[in-house]
Amino acid sequence: MTPPEAPTLTYAFAVCRGGALTALAALPGLDTGAPVRTLTAGPLTAVVQDVPAAGFGEEALRRRLSDHDELERCARAHHTVITAAAALAPTVPLPLATLYLDDDRAREALGERETSLLTALDRIAGRAEWGVKVYAPAGPPPPAPETAPANGTANGKASGRAYLDRVRTRQRSREQRHTLTLRAAERVDTAVRGLAVAARRLRPHGVEVTGKHRTQVLNAAYLLDLGRERELRAALASLHRDESDIQIELSGPWAPYSFADGGLADRRIADERRTSGGMSP
Repeated sequence: MTPPEAPTLTYAFAVCRGGALTALAALPGLDTGAPVRTLTAGPLTAVVQDVPAAGFGEEALRRRLSDHDELERCARAHHTVITAAAALAPTVPLPLATLYLDDDRAREALGERETSLLTALDRIAGRAEWGVKVYAPAGPPPPAPETAPANGTANGKASGRAYLDRVRTRQRSREQRHTLTLRAAERVDTAVRGLAVAARRLRPHGVEVTGKHRTQVLNAAYLLDLGRERELRAALASLHRDESDIQIELSGPWAPYSFADGGLADRRIADERRTSGGMSP
């Protein structure tokens, strides 16, 4: 007697329209042993994979995603499938761990969002996302703290004023450097927006990502028509020569996580990929 098959869930990576997606079957996906496949839902095509219910049920999934190494493995696998799909057809990325009880439930969910998904696919068709980050190099370390002189004598009062003047001068210098850096970052943003059809400012990374040697002052995503990469790189190379007080990093092209449709995509994963894949123009 053949044992019953273990129950499975339908894991969805992305939603596409058109394109020859059969090549996706060669991808391991989440390494469940089942092939990555497509699922038709009206005018939409979902990229999915069967996963074991025992390993991806609510409690099992919570344990899986609370493990840093396992979370990273799942995120990389998720991103790999989305990237491969985006190379073949307009693709709306879906959040990590988008799961349905079966294919029928997946079709039903996509049908409920058909209009917004088609709008998103129209917006991103023939376009790709690029990430641009601007950094301000850390200034020289502050001098050792000075002890304010006593003010009991005329000389002491004069020394005290000189001490306060030095403190104010250092503060003004820091503020001026910061202002110049922000203005340079705005010039970078303006130049890239001139090439893009859409742009989104993201929250700058802190020192835990950038390190203490520099400060991130611009973290932005731009949606560009395919074929404008040379113009983008040329514009940033020119800015790199002119703006000597900042560092500019370009990454991409990426699947359009930041422009997929009001939060459908998992931008945290996208930003991690941009962080790990950055390069100078």
